[in-house]
Amino acid sequence: MTDALSSRADTTQKVRAGLRRRYAAERRFKAYGLAAIGLALLMLAVLFGTIIANGWSAFRQTYVLMEVLVDEAEIDPDGNRDPAALSGGNYEKLVKQSLSALFPEVKKRQEKRDLYDLVSSGAAYDLRDAVMADPSLVGQTLSLWVHGSDDVDMYMKGYISADLPEDARRVSDKQIARIELLRKQGRISTGFNFQFFTGGDSREPELAGIAGAALGSLWTMLVVLILAFPMGVMSAIYLEEFAPRNRWTDIIEVNINNLAAVPSIVFGLLGLAVFLNFFGMPRSAPLVGGLVLALMTLPTIIIAGRAALKAVPPSIREGALGLGASRMQMVAGNVLPLAMPGMLTGAIIGMARALGETAPLLMIGMVAFIVDLPKSPLDAATALPVQIYLWADSPERAFVERTSAATMVLLAFLILMNLGAVLLRKKFERRW
Repeated sequence: MTDALSSRADTTQKVRAGLRRRYAAERRFKAYGLAAIGLALLMLAVLFGTIIANGWSAFRQTYVLMEVLVDEAEIDPDGNRDPAALSGGNYEKLVKQSLSALFPEVKKRQEKRDLYDLVSSGAAYDLRDAVMADPSLVGQTLSLWVHGSDDVDMYMKGYISADLPEDARRVSDKQIARIELLRKQGRISTGFNFQFFTGGDSREPELAGIAGAALGSLWTMLVVLILAFPMGVMSAIYLEEFAPRNRWTDIIEVNINNLAAVPSIVFGLLGLAVFLNFFGMPRSAPLVGGLVLALMTLPTIIIAGRAALKAVPPSIREGALGLGASRMQMVAGNVLPLAMPGMLTGAIIGMARALGETAPLLMIGMVAFIVDLPKSPLDAATALPVQIYLWADSPERAFVERTSAATMVLLAFLILMNLGAVLLRKKFERRW
């Protein structure tokens, strides 16, 4: 009897020891998971923090107040106020004369060149736009805020320190003295950078904007939506509800799953070979970019659509067929409305992925330097991810903040699209 009790006690101790080890292993596994999530969140915070720290200043721009004499002899010598004549006036000379009037002691050629570098080359265009908007300004002295140069902008934002040796910075001591004098006179101010959101690309950082790239992305995504969504939905419906189960459909399904994992640059090569070289479609056009990205997005939409259709309970189909509905009526009237939220979610996620793609667009030439805003899918354009790629390759310090700012805008679009997908799923999803 004593031996039986002792054996039972030993067994109980072994079981308890095993339970302790198992619970300890579960606690360690939970701790590893929490540590992994915490590390991922930390890395994400560092990434977003770096982007925001580098890019927030791009939303502000330095402006210089100038008193410009709009000389009729330089702008409209005939006095007809003809728009063509006004547009072709020598506004750059007027800007230089205004700067020389502010610093009459500057006589040497190199010093004058440094003086003129205080304002952007776009100052002449700012003056021209003001005169074109109001021709009555010809012959008058105009007070006008113009864009400061990128070096002045970097100095005003603190990215260029006056404590560094003169040969270690892009702004000379004399330029710094003139900037400080203009600041004391209230002629230099930093305000919201509207040009960043309304302008196209430019080789001058202070004039560069994302409007052209954003419109290019908009036209491209519109083409993707028009082509990929209906084709993806119809393909998913056919494969899931109507296609016979045989070797051919199995091959199609395997290939669709494989295409979803193909690197995006392969689709770019396909677009280059087929749409540009074979069909001769316009290079750098959002239409071609949309076609390529539609092909890339299509497998994702099909897979998500089939998953949404599979989630609809069989009883819905059986009930509709039992009431006398045809197979088409059953799908269109009962199954598809219930599966549509999942299909929309898949389409939004697929388009969000397409919005952030760069490699396919590089292959079809949407990497060109585009200043004008595209007015249709056939106009030459670039896209927001490609614009970020181009700016990241520029040597000027001012392009670093614009690269980060454009990345912030792109991330905002992606977050909004994914948030829309989550809200759609929460609002229309049904649990069976």
